[in-house]
Amino acid sequence: MAALCESFTLCGLSPTSGVGLGGGLLALEPGPDPDHVLLTDRGRTATLFKVSDQKPLGCWSVKHGQVLTCPVVCNFETHEYIAVHDDKVLRIWKNEDINLDKVFKATLSADVHRIHSLPNGGPVVLFRGGDVRTLDALLEAPQQEIENVISDEVIKWSEAFMEGKQPVLVFTTEKDGDFFVYVQKLKTNSLHKYKLEQQELSKPMSFTAYIKNQIITLLCLCSNDCVYKVLIPLQQNTEDTEQILPKSLLLNLSVSGSVLKGTSFVVLDKDHIAILGSLTASDEEPKECLTIWNTKFQTLQTSKELPLGTSGQLWCYEERFFFTHGKVLTVIMYKCETSSLAAAVGKLKAGKSPDVSAFVNWNALGREELADSFQSQQSGALKYESKMTLRSNKNAVANVQTDNLPVGKVLRNLKDVPTRIFEDELRQLMSKAQALDLQASIGSVVTALINRYKTNPKHYHRNLLLEIVQTYDLSYSLCPDLMAVALENKDVRLLQTCLLRFPDIPEEVTYSCLEIFLSISEDYLQRIDVNLESVICYIDIDSDNKEVKTEIVENGFSPEQEEGTWDNPLAEEAHLTSDGEMCPVGPQKAALLNAILCSAYSEVFLLPHLKNLPAKEAVLFLRYLFYLYVKCSEKINTTLPGMSSPTINQIMDWMCLLLDAHFTVIVMLPEAKLFLSSMHKFVRAQIRFYSELNKIEGSLQELQRLHQQKDPQTYSIEVLEII
Repeated sequence: MAALCESFTLCGLSPTSGVGLGGGLLALEPGPDPDHVLLTDRGRTATLFKVSDQKPLGCWSVKHGQVLTCPVVCNFETHEYIAVHDDKVLRIWKNEDINLDKVFKATLSADVHRIHSLPNGGPVVLFRGGDVRTLDALLEAPQQEIENVISDEVIKWSEAFMEGKQPVLVFTTEKDGDFFVYVQKLKTNSLHKYKLEQQELSKPMSFTAYIKNQIITLLCLCSNDCVYKVLIPLQQNTEDTEQILPKSLLLNLSVSGSVLKGTSFVVLDKDHIAILGSLTASDEEPKECLTIWNTKFQTLQTSKELPLGTSGQLWCYEERFFFTHGKVLTVIMYKCETSSLAAAVGKLKAGKSPDVSAFVNWNALGREELADSFQSQQSGALKYESKMTLRSNKNAVANVQTDNLPVGKVLRNLKDVPTRIFEDELRQLMSKAQALDLQASIGSVVTALINRYKTNPKHYHRNLLLEIVQTYDLSYSLCPDLMAVALENKDVRLLQTCLLRFPDIPEEVTYSCLEIFLSISEDYLQRIDVNLESVICYIDIDSDNKEVKTEIVENGFSPEQEEGTWDNPLAEEAHLTSDGEMCPVGPQKAALLNAILCSAYSEVFLLPHLKNLPAKEAVLFLRYLFYLYVKCSEKINTTLPGMSSPTINQIMDWMCLLLDAHFTVIVMLPEAKLFLSSMHKFVRAQIRFYSELNKIEGSLQELQRLHQQKDPQTYSIEVLEII
C-alpha cells in the first residue's frame, strides 16, 4: 500500500528568484547530503537547498551571455559541484566559492549531453555523440578526441547505475521514429546497442530504469496510456548484433472510465510507481494530478489533484516527490508499505515492531467504526460495565444499565442525563479503557463532551476536559474541535494546556491562541487559574512586592556599562531594575505566551497569520520576547529556570518571525522607537561581549596547542598573560 503524506513549498519559481519558469527546471539533482537538492534553472543559475528547512544554502550563476546547458551535479567523493555551460565549458567549484568565473575551468572538444554522479563511482560524462568518459579521464586531457558513437540519433534519456563496483550508463536514442537503447560498461569499455520493439499507435514518451541481479529493467511510459517493461541482461557475449528488445505490458493507466495521460514517472519500489500527468474522463475537464500505482495488482493507490498545473517534470529523492506546481516547487512526502493481497484488503497484521505513530487521527474514524472498534475484547475493545443505579429527581434517568455496551451506545444513552451524572459515567468509562485502544477511547469521550456542548452551550464540561488533556497523551488531530470550543469560550487555561501537550496544532489555531492571549486584559487574567510553572522562577508573582533585585550579572553585561543603553521614558514605563527591564506583562499572560513559544510550528504557514496581528499587540509581544532574551543573556547557560520555559532559540526565532511580519509597522510606530533603540543597543553590546569571548577562546586554543608541543620534564611555574 502507498500513500501521499504532507506537502510543502520548497521555493518560488518567479523569474527573479533564481529559478526560471521557462517550461520548468533544467533538472533537480541530489546534493551532498541526503536532505540537500540541487536545482538548475533553464538559464544561468544553480541553487542548493536544504529540504527540511526549506531554505537555500548556496546559489551560483554563470556570467551574462553564458547559459547552463547541463544540470549541475555534486561529486559525492569530493563534495564539489560540476556544471557545463555553453555545451563545452566545464566548471568545478566548492561551497566556499562565490564567483564561478574564478573557479576551475576546462574547455572540452565535444558537446556534453549530461553528467551523472554516482555515490561510489564518481561523475560520468555522456557526450551528445554517445561517447562516455569518466570525469577523471577528461580532466587529465580535456581536449582529447571524443568519438561519435551514434549517427543521426538524438539522446532522449540517460541514467547511470552501480552494478557491484562497476559503473554502468544506460541511455536511449531516437531516429526516424525508431528507439534504441545503449548500455555502456565503463570499466570494461564495452558498449551494447539494442532496438526497442515497435508498436502501432504507441510511442515512448518517458523512460526510467533500475538494476537488480545483473538485469536492467527499463520502463517506458508510452503515448497509448500504458507502461511497458523491457528486460536487458548485463551479461552479453557479442557486441556486434543489434538485438530487438520485446516490450511487455506492465500497467494500463485507466481506472473507472478515466485515463491518465502521463508526462513523467519514477519507480518507488518493486511494486509501486508514481506518475505525473493529466487524468481525463469523457464528460469532465482534464485534471493534472500526481498518482501512485501498484504494478502487482494493477491498481491506483492514491492521487492528488494539482489545480495550478505543472511543467510535467517529476523527481523523487529520500521518499519525497519534487515537482513544479504553478509558480512554486512543491515537495510531497510519501510512504510505501508491503505490497500484498492481505494489505490491499486491509487484513495485514502488524509485525512485531510496527511503526505506529503515538497519535491517531480521530477524523479518520467514522462514527460507526468507532462503536464497532470497541465491540470485542480480542480486538482491544473497551467494555463498559456499570451496575450503579442512578437516583435523582423524577426527571432523572433511573436504572441506566450499560453492561457490555459498545462505547458509542453508552454515550448515546448518557446524552440527556444531568451534568454530574454524565461526568461520573465518563470517568468510569475512561478508567475501564484498555491500553491498546486508550487514545481512541479517550478521543470518543472528548468528542462526546464537545458534541454535548454544541447541542446545549450551557453544558461546557471545562474541568473534565482540562483533566483529560492533563492526564492523557492526546493530539489535536484526535479531537480537533476541542481547541475551537476553548477559543470560543476564551478558556485560556485549557488552551495553555493544549499548547503544551498537543504536538500537531495547526499554525492558524496557534495564532488564534496568541491573539486571545495578547488581547485579554490583565485584570481578567488575575481571576483565572493559569499554570505559572514556566514563569514563577524569574517573574515576581507578588504584585505588591516592588523591591528592586540586586542579582549579580554573570555574562559581563550591565546596563550601566554603556551610557544611554536604556532610555528614561522606557525605563519608567517598564519599571526598570538593576538587572534589566521588568516583565511588560503580568505573570499570567507571560505563562500563556510561554506556551505559545514552546509550541511546534512551521515558519512558512505561521508567518501569513502573524501579519494580521494588530500593531499594539505585536509591539507588546515583541517587548516580552526582548525581556526574555535579556533574561536568558544574564546567565552563562542562557536557559530560563522553571518548567516548560522557552529556550533562547525559540525566543530568537519568534523575534525574527514577528519582525519579519511587522517590520514596516513597528518602525513607523512612535511608541516602538525607544524600545527598538534599546533592543539595538543591547544586541550590539551582546555582539561585542561574544566577540571578546571568541578572542579568549582562540587565545586559549593557541596556548593549549603550544603546551602540547612543549612537555617540560621538570617542575615549572608558567605565567600566562592575555593581552
